[in-house]
Amino acid sequence: MTDLVKVGIVQASPVYLDLKASLAKAIEQIGQAATKGAKLIAFGETWLPGYPAWLDHCPEAALWNHEPTREVFARLRQNSVTIPGRETEMLSEASGDLDVTIVIGVNERVARGPGNGTLYNSLLTFSPEGKLINHHRKLIPTYTERLVWGQGDGKGLEAVDTPLGQVGGLICWEHWMPLARHALHVSGEHIHVAVYPAVHEMHQIASRHYAFEGRCFVLAVGLIMPARDMPPEFPAPATFAREPDALVLRGGSCIIGPDGQYVVEPVFDEEVTLIAELDLRLIDKEKMTLDVTGHYYRPDVFDWRLR
Repeated sequence: MTDLVKVGIVQASPVYLDLKASLAKAIEQIGQAATKGAKLIAFGETWLPGYPAWLDHCPEAALWNHEPTREVFARLRQNSVTIPGRETEMLSEASGDLDVTIVIGVNERVARGPGNGTLYNSLLTFSPEGKLINHHRKLIPTYTERLVWGQGDGKGLEAVDTPLGQVGGLICWEHWMPLARHALHVSGEHIHVAVYPAVHEMHQIASRHYAFEGRCFVLAVGLIMPARDMPPEFPAPATFAREPDALVLRGGSCIIGPDGQYVVEPVFDEEVTLIAELDLRLIDKEKMTLDVTGHYYRPDVFDWRLR
């Protein structure tokens, strides 16, 4: 592990509900970030092939046995990632060829066996050696998300070794699950990737708190989604119908230091790749005052374990 590492956040829209085209765009974006020196490159929640934002903006989408919802879910399922599969092979090849670590959110479809009718909200990490080194499924889909995704498990709830140090990640509202956070803290994160549909105010607060609590750097990653990407099966809300270029998901990506302060301020309303150099020595300085797995843990009072 080196002291100075360069990281990148790709804040962009996928080619919505088109896995093949979205993957091609992701690999192109990875290459561009790598040419700028980024050795870790992160994408937002379920970037492949897009976040089901219709759940928040089309009330009829949540109706039981609603035929348009069934059609959109079927399209999402047909364009979801199987693990392992061709998509993970291509991302592995990209990470190995470019000598970078990639962290990307995906809609996951199980090809066969238990769970083959369920989609999962998953976060994948690929190493510079061209290997899938972490696979984490979101523990609890939030509210209407439960219409789309099943519950995840404790697999992958850890930071993994990379040339940049220990890299971990959580998905959206998992950042309000104290024990999920603690599992990552115990595994010794240096860099945490926090993926969201968009990093609005409360997600900014959660991400800054996570960096301060975990004494690590946080890459908070959001997506861009224009209204024209909303599935045509649903009537567009009036605002989006009038303004197809209006943004449903506005990004808000940022990079935060282990003191909870911004290294890169949040960027909204544009597709952009954020690049920053992180000085990992700052982690050691901040550990002096707070270590929630050590002198601020008190194992004589609290007991914790991960199943």
